[in-house]
Amino acid sequence: MNNANNARVYKMSFAGVYPHYIQKAEKKGRTKEEVDTIICWLTGYNQQALQHQIDNKTNFEAFFAEAPQLNPNVSKITGVICGYRVEDIEDPLMQKVRYLDKLIDELAKGKAMDKILRK
Repeated sequence: MNNANNARVYKMSFAGVYPHYIQKAEKKGRTKEEVDTIICWLTGYNQQALQHQIDNKTNFEAFFAEAPQLNPNVSKITGVICGYRVEDIEDPLMQKVRYLDKLIDELAKGKAMDKILRK
């Protein structure tokens, strides 16, 4: 993954991508609540803080920089997303973005919430 591409992703509004996460989940019979649960699990945001980030159209860089606490179990998130193994992505911010993509993917593929949340 090249740095120009990474920079483009970082400047993308989280609020702009968020509806796509929900759409992807709902197409497969999952819910917005489940998407929110995953995002809050990953980032440490509560529902109110998450909504604040969405309302402020925060970009991905700030979204993760301001996240209260990345879940200590993120190291258990493994596998391929967009052709890259998430555990091998060297750029820490891009890795967090791809962790989120991977979790939403798992939700859309019908995985149980306990498995997605690495319980």
